[in-house]
Amino acid sequence: MSAVIHASVQMELSAPASARLRADMTPQAAVQDLLDAGQPQDALKLLARLLPKRYAVAWLCQCARDQPLTHEDRSGAALAEKWVREPTESNRRAAFEFAHAGGYKTLGAWLAAAAGWSGGSLAPAAQETPVPPAEHLTARATVAAINLMAALDATNFGARRAAFIERAMSLLGAGGGES
Repeated sequence: MSAVIHASVQMELSAPASARLRADMTPQAAVQDLLDAGQPQDALKLLARLLPKRYAVAWLCQCARDQPLTHEDRSGAALAEKWVREPTESNRRAAFEFAHAGGYKTLGAWLAAAAGWSGGSLAPAAQETPVPPAEHLTARATVAAINLMAALDATNFGARRAAFIERAMSLLGAGGGES
């Protein structure tokens, strides 16, 4: 199964979006096709899943820098950015615990969750048996965070989401594929 088709299944793209995709499409072509077809939410989902996890989180951090964030949202963004700069288990765990403690209710929690769900274990730190996150969870958190950032100005939601997507399009070919 191609990366594009696999990602579309994992991210539960709509039936019309899935029907547009072909196994021989490049990631850029697939996302652009969905955008051209007026399916930006499906394009965002596919884009988020096809980006390597570290690239997806870096993209979120780049987008967040230009936003009017609350203190809590800035804290979540800072934890995500720390993981991007130093992708250690302790930095991932700190982001995960911040997101979990916040109940995934704020933009900051979703920014941190994107990093926190990138690997490692979702089990409590003291638990010996690891519970690895599903491979697409970083993408799910990325979609939530991008939509929340776009909604910071609800009157321009569509244009803002499109601008965020545009920022990431060049990253699709840079990372060597899905992770």
